[in-house]
Amino acid sequence: MSTMAPTPSPSGARMPAFYIPHGAGPCFFMDWNPPDAWDQTAAFLRGIPASLPARPTAIVLVTAHWLAPQVTLTGSAQPGMLFDYYGFPPHTYELRYPAPGAPALAERARALLAGAGIAATVDTQRGYDHGTFVPLLVAFPDADVPVLQVSLLGSLSAQAHLDYGRALAPLRDDGALIIGSGMSYHNMRGYGDPRSTPISVEFDRWLTDTLARPAAERDARLAAWDTAAGPAGRLCHPPRAEEHLLPLHVVAGAAGDGAGRKVFSDEVLRTTISAFRFD
Repeated sequence: MSTMAPTPSPSGARMPAFYIPHGAGPCFFMDWNPPDAWDQTAAFLRGIPASLPARPTAIVLVTAHWLAPQVTLTGSAQPGMLFDYYGFPPHTYELRYPAPGAPALAERARALLAGAGIAATVDTQRGYDHGTFVPLLVAFPDADVPVLQVSLLGSLSAQAHLDYGRALAPLRDDGALIIGSGMSYHNMRGYGDPRSTPISVEFDRWLTDTLARPAAERDARLAAWDTAAGPAGRLCHPPRAEEHLLPLHVVAGAAGDGAGRKVFSDEVLRTTISAFRFD
């Protein structure tokens, strides 16, 4: 691990870390059937700022919609928009999230990763994808907190994501809010199918129990989630499609010894989706 001393948050507050559901495409900004399908998720996202001990100095968001050969961090001072969804109403391609980037924080994160022996690079061209701008438009609509967007690893290794999250943990003491943006259920073939309901409930129970355990046990279970969770794990996140779960591993790594707890849950499209917080 890096020995670089963190710069204390101006408030002296250590930020929590969250794993959140980011919804389906631009779901919060369009008509949906049923119309209230995403209302509770939106209300949860809107409530995040008030639940924090202080205003974050930055948001470090690990997005399910960016896979790269090594950990990659956005380095633009003013990232653009990346509309990586298809077939939605025209107005959803006019959404804007003008939050500033965080180039200096990207370099600090890269140094922390290097100190842990983890290769990382900075991409100065990539804009905010919908795993970032959709939930942040709801949670932080003023777009006045700098955002560092972080990729997943194309290897989809559970252990590697725990490791790189652990390397980024000191950013929480800088006042940065670490968010993993994904979906605790993400089997595209299962949405809307009533047979998915008990499967998603079973996996949600496993996640809730796992994240509340002591850190060493929690991380060991997460590293082997695809077998430790029983058949429900792979039914909720099919092979080579677990990118919506792995932001949770990064957040759990960044949690250190902090226990996780479920802070939101709802049934959407016949499946249980949840959010978790680590303090």
